[in-house]
Amino acid sequence: MKAHLRSVRIAPKKANIIAKMVRGMPVHGAMDALHRTHKKGARMVEQLLRSAMANASHNDHQTASQLVIKSIVVNQGTGYRRGVPMSRGRVRPMTKFLSHISLTLGVADASTPVSVPKEETAKKKTTSASSQRAKNRVKVSPAQHTSPRASSKTSDASAKKDASSAS
Repeated sequence: MKAHLRSVRIAPKKANIIAKMVRGMPVHGAMDALHRTHKKGARMVEQLLRSAMANASHNDHQTASQLVIKSIVVNQGTGYRRGVPMSRGRVRPMTKFLSHISLTLGVADASTPVSVPKEETAKKKTTSASSQRAKNRVKVSPAQHTSPRASSKTSDASAKKDASSAS
């Protein structure tokens, strides 16, 4: 239940954004998410996912409703070497990146937890962190809240007064 895309003309960074979006999702949810995403990488991964589903149904006799994306890996392929003209007849080298994308499908287990969107987990983390900051906050009185320069000046002035009164 695998499918591979080799030397596809998209930068690995851009393809990895789409891969992170669908990793661990059920196949129908991933197809829906990819169809609604307006990116070139989404079209490529969507076509790759269709190929993997066809492989699973034809070779392993699996139904698409039971399948989950187990892994999707984006690797960097060899790059096209190109040049951009510069002043004085020079050429600035430029690399057009290629990607290798591998997708593996698996059967959803009852024990496997359903993937939670990253936005919800991020919100939970920020709320707990902010409440901890509020608990650990130290209250400072206005008299204590002076700059280090001001406190050193006042201590120097008081030291001079003490020295002049002692002599």
